[in-house]
Amino acid sequence: MNPTPKISIITPTYNSAKTVRDTLNSVLAQNYTNLEHIIVDGKSTDDTLAIVNEYKEKAPYEVRIVSEKDNGIYDAMNKGIVLATGELVGIINSDDWYEPDAIEKTLKTYQHQKYEIVYGMIRIYQDEKISEIQFYSHEFMLQHMICHPSCFVTKATYEDLGTFDLKYRSSSDYDWMLKRYSEGKTTFSTNYEMIANMRAGGMSGSNLGYRETLKLQLEYHQIPKSYFWFYTIKSHVGDVVRKLRGV
Repeated sequence: MNPTPKISIITPTYNSAKTVRDTLNSVLAQNYTNLEHIIVDGKSTDDTLAIVNEYKEKAPYEVRIVSEKDNGIYDAMNKGIVLATGELVGIINSDDWYEPDAIEKTLKTYQHQKYEIVYGMIRIYQDEKISEIQFYSHEFMLQHMICHPSCFVTKATYEDLGTFDLKYRSSSDYDWMLKRYSEGKTTFSTNYEMIANMRAGGMSGSNLGYRETLKLQLEYHQIPKSYFWFYTIKSHVGDVVRKLRGV
């Protein structure tokens, strides 16, 4: 077993100048340097690329930058996964950040039995304040999603089982994890330590994300159709009310 396997970190960005420094600095702060950082930018028009290039100059590991139009965040993630050359792949968005010893903690768990998916705990921030500490076991995957910033997956697993389905705009990572879990062929390992931090909001926290999650839970027979339709219609009504109020 390689005691220092190469790690690939993927960060999708688009007009992320306000937050991306936190993300980049959190990777830079890792006490593990056998890694590559793949940044997939969707042709940002703000200072994102300037910040990324500045980071590349001081990183003691390889930083690869792709900047081109994409078909949403999961398309950007998929591009990064294809480019990744590491044994383990982590995905951290441009408004999230790792704990300083995130990789070290992950490797301790991974190297124990060579699990295919290793995940840990995550802090959720609302208005720059901690709103909750989130941790869901994969054993409850059908009810709750493992937050991907705290999750590392082997490159071999992506190669064997495929990447994210672009038909989902907000919940493709949940769809991917549900497939892996329901097939029963992928080994998951729980790391009961803090791995990452996540700012609340974004598409996953929107009504669109909520509706996609309901659709997946219906598909995997976790909720009745009556529940699905009631809460789907309710969320659409909420969207209309907010639009009328100008919220």
